[in-house]
Amino acid sequence: MAVRLRLTRMGAKKKPFYRIVAADARSPRDGRFIEKLGYYDPMQEPPLIKVDLDRVDYWLSVGAQPSETVHSLVKKARSRSVASHAEE
Repeated sequence: MAVRLRLTRMGAKKKPFYRIVAADARSPRDGRFIEKLGYYDPMQEPPLIKVDLDRVDYWLSVGAQPSETVHSLVKKARSRSVASHAEE
C-alpha cells in the first residue's frame, strides 16, 4: 500500500480548513485516511499550522511520500518549533 501525507479539505464554502492526514494514495482527496497528523488553517493571520512531527517522522521512516504542500507545511512547522525552543 502506497501511503501519502496530504491535505483533506474541511470547512464551509469559501472558508477552507485543511487536515494533514496519512492516506492510501489510491483513496480520494476527502475520502478514507489512516491517521490524522495535524491541521492547517490558511484563513487566520498568520496561517495556523499544527503538526504532530513525531508521527510525521514515523510515516516518513516507513516510506510515506508527502505531497509538495504538506512537505512545505512540515518544514515551516519544524522551523517554528526550533524557534520556540530557542526562545526558552
